Formats: sequence, structure tokens, C-alpha cells
Amino acid sequence: MILTKRQEELFKLIVEDYIKFARPVSSKSLCKIMDCSSATVRAEMSQLEEYNLLEKEHISSGRIPSEKGYRYYVDYIMEPRELSGDDMLKLQTIVNNKSLVLSDAITQSMEIIAQLTNYTSIVLGSASKDNLINKVEVIPIDDRKLVAIVVTDKGHVEHKNVYLEGQVSAKDVGKTVDLINKMIIGTPIDEVSSFLEFQVKPVISTYVEQHEILYNAFYTAFSDFTTNDDVRMVGRRNLLMQPEFNDAEKIRQIINKFEDREIVESIKEEGNGVNIYIGSETNFDDDVTIIKTKYISNGEEGTIALIGPKRMEYDRVITLLNYIKENIEKEDK
Repeated sequence: MILTKRQEELFKLIVEDYIKFARPVSSKSLCKIMDCSSATVRAEMSQLEEYNLLEKEHISSGRIPSEKGYRYYVDYIMEPRELSGDDMLKLQTIVNNKSLVLSDAITQSMEIIAQLTNYTSIVLGSASKDNLINKVEVIPIDDRKLVAIVVTDKGHVEHKNVYLEGQVSAKDVGKTVDLINKMIIGTPIDEVSSFLEFQVKPVISTYVEQHEILYNAFYTAFSDFTTNDDVRMVGRRNLLMQPEFNDAEKIRQIINKFEDREIVESIKEEGNGVNIYIGSETNFDDDVTIIKTKYISNGEEGTIALIGPKRMEYDRVITLLNYIKENIEKEDK
């Protein structure tokens, strides 16, 4: 399928108008821009519809891009948009902040992108097996709850809630944390629970009076390191605020998918570069587009992604994700 120059110009106008305004495009609105008669524009739109690049929402409505149309636009017409000064300024406040560890810098960057685009951002962190424990700190919340802060050698930070089955003294908590730090520094993060079981448990009773309560609490808190990748999602409601998702049943379906960890983790990207998956290509939902990329920095690998309607600002999103990816990876050089 080869479009004529006029068909390509017309198609580009329709796609970009629909992306901007989310309303079907009529032939009347295009005549002046194309400097063609209404009949000519209608004939060309009909031809584009025969190519399955355009479709009608209703018999009497104007045209909107089809899924195949979006793919054609992305592959053959669209060009990445130059990063605006405003977008760059907001992102530079994060990427230039040397006090942030990698995971926090990525998360905060994607929070900003979610705000800029009104799409949903997702960060899928690296597998835990590549991180070694560097330090464990504990912050008391109340008599029965602590927050353990785990820092890895890659600068990755995890916060784990530690729930105590009974009251314990601050002194015993301190002794337990000191013991854990002395014994598990350098341990792969996905082996922490095993190390606690076979290395820490046999000796903790010698040093800590209320050792059973504390051991059980820390073991439970750390046990999910072996199975969970780090998943951070920002702006779930952004997607649901788009006019395409004003149907209650559709909203329910999307919410259920956001809450299904297995579905969310399937978004992880294995390919190179910034890649675009439209509708049925996403394996998430036929009415969304997912634009995502893999990053690798200091041996840590993960995925950053944006989920939006199929009428996403493809040119802008690609530029934003490329900017984040390049700044993440330049720290590794």
C-alpha cells in the first residue's frame, strides 16, 4: 500500500487532529487546509477507509484513525518532537539531582512525565537477584510496627513494613538490626530470607531477649524479595480521565488490570530502543497504547513505560522516554 502525497498529507492531518481533540474529523473541516473541494476530500477519505487506515465511529460521523492507521502513522509519518524547554527544565531538576539514588530518580522522572502527558507511567525495576544488601535501617512507627529501609549496592532502596506480634524493647530492635547488618551485608537480596533462616536464626537468641518476635517479623517482611520485581505506577486515574474511557464497564476492566500484578509485570520490555505497542499489540487492552523502553545502569535493568489511549501524542512521548533513558544510562558510562 502506497499513499499518494495528498492522501498522506490528509491522513496526517486527520490523525493529529484526532489526537489533539478526540473527536471524529469531517471532510468539511479539512477542505480549507487541503485547498480541495469537499468532494475530493471525501473521496480521498473513502480511499483511506478502504485501506483500513480510517474508520467511522457511527455511520454519519467523521473518520477516526483505526489501529492499523495509528501503526502506519507511527511507522511511516510521525517524527519525534523536539523536547520543549518547559519539559526539559522540569526533568532536569531530577536528572541533575546527584543526591537521588537511581530508583528514586527514575520514579520521580516518571511522575513528572505522567503529569506532563496525563498518561499513566509505570516503572518496572530490575530483578532482585542482581542487588546485594548494603545496609538495613529501621524506623519505629509505633509499638507494633517498624519500617525497615534496605539499601543495595546498586543504590536501590526498598521500604518494608515490619509488624511485631508483641511489644519489644527498642534495645532489642537495635540489637537485631545490628546483627542483621553484620551478618547479611553483601548477600544477594533474593537470598535474604534463606540467609536469615540458616545464618541469623541460630545465633540471634544469644544476643536478643525477644528474638522470636523480632526474627519472625523480619523474616516475613523480607520473604517477598525472592519473587517480586519492583513495580511503581503513577497516574492510574489519568488514563481513566480520557474521553475514550467514559464507559463504566471499561473503567472497571482497566482498574482490574492495573491491580493485577501479573498483567502489569507483563509490560516489561525486552527489546532495544523506545518501542510502541498499539491496541491488540499490547497484551494489556485493545483500547490503549503502551510506549516503553528498557534501561540498563550500573548493572541494574528495568523498564519505563507510559500507558495512554491509542490517540497518544506519540511524537512527544517518544522524546520524553528517550530523554529519561539516555540520562539513566549515561550515569553508567
